[in-house]
Amino acid sequence: MALSKRMRELMNSGEVYAFDDPELIRVQSEQMELLFEFNNLRPSDSEQRGVVMRRLFASVGEGVHVETPCAANWGCNTSWGDRSYANFNLTLVDDASVDIGADVMIGPNVTIVTTGHPIRPDLRLRKTQFSAPVNIGDNVWIGSGVTILPGVTIGKNSVIGANSLVTDDVPADSVAFGTPCRVQRHIGERDEHTYWKDREFHEPFLLRQV
Repeated sequence: MALSKRMRELMNSGEVYAFDDPELIRVQSEQMELLFEFNNLRPSDSEQRGVVMRRLFASVGEGVHVETPCAANWGCNTSWGDRSYANFNLTLVDDASVDIGADVMIGPNVTIVTTGHPIRPDLRLRKTQFSAPVNIGDNVWIGSGVTILPGVTIGKNSVIGANSLVTDDVPADSVAFGTPCRVQRHIGERDEHTYWKDREFHEPFLLRQV
């Protein structure tokens, strides 16, 4: 069962709300059953994986592959673009929407978080939180162990280095890493000739523009 329009709008608004709402509890319970089913399918059962993924997630493009195990608060708030891939142990705290573009590569042990809690102790006792959407552009590579926090947008073609903590937006065509994550340089002419540190391409076909 999908969340109501009212609840989806609240969860994407950035406003504080209570997460003990009966609708949230009911729908999340149903989503957890789907997530359990997905994580326990045999690797060879590719057809059923596709069926369950389309029930679990908001939308799934062509050629998407998510390794198991995968953890999610909801699943139904996460959208996948064509040909995107997530390695083992992806965690989606997707109370707000997570929009993953086409051809995105996500390394192992990545956490995407759309939700936080007020600093005030009395509000946390009242089971409150706020959520803000995360958007990942086309052809982004997210290295292993990265954590992306609420409200972040990562522009197309960018690379996020391993173990980074992404607290703010990252523009397109950038290499960014660190804790907190910062843009280190832009993707440019250097990257047409080198692929890792100072190692240069040797195969001629790799130098051709896609």
